[in-house]
Amino acid sequence: MPAPTPLHPMGRVFALAAFAEALTWAGLLVGMWLKYGPQTTEAVVWLFGRLHGVAFLVYVVVAVLAAVRLRWPWWAAVLAVLAAIPPLVTLPLEAWFKRRGLLSARTRG
Repeated sequence: MPAPTPLHPMGRVFALAAFAEALTWAGLLVGMWLKYGPQTTEAVVWLFGRLHGVAFLVYVVVAVLAAVRLRWPWWAAVLAVLAAIPPLVTLPLEAWFKRRGLLSARTRG
């Protein structure tokens, strides 16, 4: 198996944004469970709702910038943006992009 190609700096930013988006989604899901399940608190939804809103917007901007900078095919750019909608999908997408070399430092022709 060949050695993994180092990530492009924009690929690292995309990976970080994908992780933050998924982490805040998870926090928001926990908060919604606490709010509507045992009905103990709304504070977690208040906090993670705001954090996730910011993380979502940052992720979408970073995905578009990465698509342009790393010259992704159109389908990869669309998938990257759509992955922010369902919970936690940015994590497997980022791992798949990494395996396909879409986040790597190599130049594409």
